[in-house]
Amino acid sequence: MFAVLHKRLRQARKLVVLLGNPRYRGALRHGVGATIEHHTALRMVGTPATILDVGANKGQFSLAARAFFPSARIVAFEPLPDMAERCATIFKGDSAFRVVRAAVGPVAQEMTLHVAGRPDSSSLLPVGEAQARLFPGTRECATLQVPVAPLSSFLEEAEKTGPLLLKIDVQGFELEVLKGAVDILPQVTHAYVEASFIQLYDGQALAADVIAFLDKVGLRLAGIYNLHCDDQGQPVQADFLFQR
Repeated sequence: MFAVLHKRLRQARKLVVLLGNPRYRGALRHGVGATIEHHTALRMVGTPATILDVGANKGQFSLAARAFFPSARIVAFEPLPDMAERCATIFKGDSAFRVVRAAVGPVAQEMTLHVAGRPDSSSLLPVGEAQARLFPGTRECATLQVPVAPLSSFLEEAEKTGPLLLKIDVQGFELEVLKGAVDILPQVTHAYVEASFIQLYDGQALAADVIAFLDKVGLRLAGIYNLHCDDQGQPVQADFLFQR
């Protein structure tokens, strides 16, 4: 009972914030709520010239980032056509924003996207039993062939110039995205990555793997946000902020 009340209170507080911001309020008309839970981390980022939003879904993170960085270029990557279209709609008229309707990985190829019942849980990896159990409604319901390529292959020259904020939320495919971004990682001053402590998707790398990879390229763990635990209090996933 307490958990339900706490969740409803958190949702009510978020709605107050969303309604109080004109841009956020406008996006709500399209069914998009800015992820204000990332505000604390965004305050730590400095002033990026370009924000690379890999796994943009409907543009929730891009929307929050735009509120903090009104002059930054934002490139959002989203392979689900309907989500990418929603993302483009809420940023209509923003000349410093564009959507790339593709996924990011180490090599150029076509891959199977495992579409979940909740679109933001879709992944290039099969949905695992732990994901379906801990997050009801996220079982695979369809598949879709999508284009995948290294990050820089989608970017214009100006978008490769730092300082860059690289955000990754790709449901277990994080390490593969990073492998496809090694050539521009030197320009990344901050990376913000959702990663898991347990295997939620078949064959995924875990948080420790992501932390080790980024540490080797000079991006050190600077904060952990939005920790999600299971009913036994064991950590499941979180958002990790890295700083050069």
